Amino acid sequence: MRSTLVTIAFAFISTFGLAQQEYFITADRLFDGETMHENWALVVRGKDIVAVGPKGSLKPSPTATVINKPGGTIVPGLIEGHSHLLLYPYNITDWDTQVLKETDNYRTVRATVHAKNTLMAGFTTVRDLGTEGAGYADVALKKAIQEGIIPGPRMMVAGRAIVSTGSYGPKGYDHDMDIMLGAEPADGNDLIRVVRDQIWKGADFIKVYADYRWGTEGEDQPSFTLEELKLVNEVTRSSGRVLVCHAKTREAMRRAVLAGAETIEHGDFIDVETGKLMKEHGVTYFPTIAAVDMISQYRGWVKGKGPDPERVAIKKKSFKDAIASGVAIGMGGDVGVFPHGENVLEMELMVEYGMEPAQVLRAATSVNARAFHLENRLGNLKPGTLADIVVVEGDPTKNISQLRKVRFVMKDGVVYRNEQ
Repeated sequence: MRSTLVTIAFAFISTFGLAQQEYFITADRLFDGETMHENWALVVRGKDIVAVGPKGSLKPSPTATVINKPGGTIVPGLIEGHSHLLLYPYNITDWDTQVLKETDNYRTVRATVHAKNTLMAGFTTVRDLGTEGAGYADVALKKAIQEGIIPGPRMMVAGRAIVSTGSYGPKGYDHDMDIMLGAEPADGNDLIRVVRDQIWKGADFIKVYADYRWGTEGEDQPSFTLEELKLVNEVTRSSGRVLVCHAKTREAMRRAVLAGAETIEHGDFIDVETGKLMKEHGVTYFPTIAAVDMISQYRGWVKGKGPDPERVAIKKKSFKDAIASGVAIGMGGDVGVFPHGENVLEMELMVEYGMEPAQVLRAATSVNARAFHLENRLGNLKPGTLADIVVVEGDPTKNISQLRKVRFVMKDGVVYRNEQ
């Protein structure tokens, strides 16, 4: 309790009194977004990093606050690439109930806690992939964080997201009823109006469900034609924004890539050929492994006992194929399916499924920053970047779970967490 009060007090003072002061931050190691360095330090002034290098080459000014974390590693503020701050785990309340029965006001209040938990876990930036029935509550949440009303990560938001008519849920209700849907349906030329409307209401990018479970047997099938996806991309690009696509099937991924999508979400059936196509077009893949793992557990799978469920086995194979293809792989866990603040779970599973810890750490920093066109300000520790800085115990390039042991969190030069 005392540690929590100290953390909150420090954040309050930093926000309202010391935001422009200088910090001299040291630890045993510093990961700059690409490479690990021993005995490095950095200097923060205001919102920016102004110097990074070996401890002996940097000197704190007389007025600087010195923060030293022996045994720790300094890393860039982590970037969550696939979040749903307006959702929470389905084993607590199922998705249909959250969408149909909980008010947007209630869901937004919950989301403020999710945002704080995310920031305190060391994730200073999130890309939120849709409110799932809560309208543009993500836009309001983003604004409240920007204005310092509540603590949380900086947000890039999708708003409602777009689905083809009849493909998305909730499903199974009387068609005479007007059911709240988890995304906004649109088709053909009406996509132009819907894209523009979503942009007007605050979407930072346009998310489209390029496939969904609407096949004859309830299986995933492409839900937009290539021409429709190209139309969405054309309108989106004209605003300076980008298209991102939920796509699990190979055909939906192919259409999304050829249409101009910049990221593919989920990609359950990605293979080496599809991964190479994505690499050729500069697309980043977000595998969302943790969502499949946790939903399988919610449905009764006891991890480590007996064979893997089919969906888990498919995900393991597809992730290995993605690595083999050379496609850029970002870090995004579909958090909301599992608890906010537990974002590192996705990174642990990426290692479990075959990626080296250092690669996974890059995925959550420099790779995500490049995917989101933020590399000049985030995802790296170098002069001129924003002072989003996290210190964890130990060396996460040897054991990725060390990222759970957060000792220090700074965003925009403001300290939100400072553990001894």
